[in-house]
Amino acid sequence: MSTLNVQLPSPLNEPLRLKRWTVQDYHRMTELGLLDPSERTELIGGQIILMAAKGTPHVVVLGLLAELLRDRLNTRALIRTQAPIQLDDYSEPEPDLVVVRGAVLDYLDHHPHPSEIYWVVEVADSSLRTDCEVKDKIYALSGIAEYWVLDVTNRQLHVFRDPASTGYGSHVILTEAASITPLAFPDVSLQLSAMFPPVF
Repeated sequence: MSTLNVQLPSPLNEPLRLKRWTVQDYHRMTELGLLDPSERTELIGGQIILMAAKGTPHVVVLGLLAELLRDRLNTRALIRTQAPIQLDDYSEPEPDLVVVRGAVLDYLDHHPHPSEIYWVVEVADSSLRTDCEVKDKIYALSGIAEYWVLDVTNRQLHVFRDPASTGYGSHVILTEAASITPLAFPDVSLQLSAMFPPVF
């Protein structure tokens, strides 16, 4: 059994030993009905995490971003929204958006792996801290070259690049007046203002 030692406050001040679930365990629990289908979950570092509910601004920003990328990248990449990716044997997150190689039917028998992923995007309202301080480590460790966090509340884009085992070496915050060129497509420039709804 694979375990993860975590130091938590306790009367005896002893570390708790938590089982790390594998992707295979996770899928089996779903098949057996052990996970409530009405509760959206993802597997991060061997732990099953409940996903936050998505508010209206979150959904709108995700829709705008997906439309923008599909328009600008066309058939050069596949845009998947709110679908799982498999980073390793212990992590199967469900990012808001992922840009991957190939076509829909290429993923008939598996979720995209890091070698097939151009970049990952999370849209954050209540989840900003988790997206920028937890998920960034998971994506960097998996070698994802570029990771974006769209901050709905502040209308900013956090751009993480240069992955390493300790996290991303570069973290830049762009305002909506800026533009960005994805590493994978140096000929494409995207205006951040197109990723957010207009302010009236």
